Amino acid sequence: MSTTQTSITQSQQDQFENEGYIILPKVLSPDVVESARRSVQQLVDREADKLMERGLISDPLKSEPFETRLLRLYENHLDAAPNSFRPELHLAGLFPIFFDSKTLDVAEAFLGSEIRLYPNYTVRPKLPDHCASLVLWHQDGGYTAVNSAESAGHDVSEMRMLNVWSPLVPANRQNGCMQFVPGTHKLGVLPHEKRKHYLEIAAEYLKPREKEAIDIELDPGDIVLFSNLLFHRGLSNLTKAVRWSLDWRYQDANQDTLRKEKGHIARSRQNPDSAIKSAKEWTDARFE
Repeated sequence: MSTTQTSITQSQQDQFENEGYIILPKVLSPDVVESARRSVQQLVDREADKLMERGLISDPLKSEPFETRLLRLYENHLDAAPNSFRPELHLAGLFPIFFDSKTLDVAEAFLGSEIRLYPNYTVRPKLPDHCASLVLWHQDGGYTAVNSAESAGHDVSEMRMLNVWSPLVPANRQNGCMQFVPGTHKLGVLPHEKRKHYLEIAAEYLKPREKEAIDIELDPGDIVLFSNLLFHRGLSNLTKAVRWSLDWRYQDANQDTLRKEKGHIARSRQNPDSAIKSAKEWTDARFE
């Protein structure tokens, strides 16, 4: 682990090594969170435009609150509602989230000074009564091992990754917060089985440990950092609003992504000019 000075303590670093995660409250400023919410509103505007063009709605509901607008737009077409946004995220208002200097300082403590924004950054609207939003128990490394042809012949557990998750509305058990099984990142990449919408850790590995699950309840501005090998899932949303969140990953940029996409350099001490440094550079870039 790097000795770079950061805002995390040795006890937090020890917790990450032992349990596979740490929660850092109020890392993202209210301005950064609000900027991200405005960008997400742009995504919802596009969804409203598509529904209007198809004649499925007659009102784009521009005055509807952030927490409920997407749900109201799709309330009669829930099966068609999006459960994630990814290539669409090259918006100026999301640059401050993905390239937040405090978060990158923490990432540097774990990954070293050459940091890539891994090509798996996502905005997720978890809608109530939406089966495609119910994320099953998995390891992110399990998806890499199963779905990436580029991973063949590679040990996915050797990837130096740091997962980051942050909500844009309060995330709690009622609206579908994440759950972790602490310590499971030490088990390596385990077999996953394909389900309708997602992969799920094979039952023989999951069942003995599922009872140890804990809720990860966060407020906007909080972040949770966790290992890409940690067992995690998202609970069902039992409310009448959307649980909006962002998740992204940082990787040691000296490693291959094991994907066809190569991501974007977020920080480099060796070659600072290679990193994305402004909102314009971010909006000019693409998901690649």
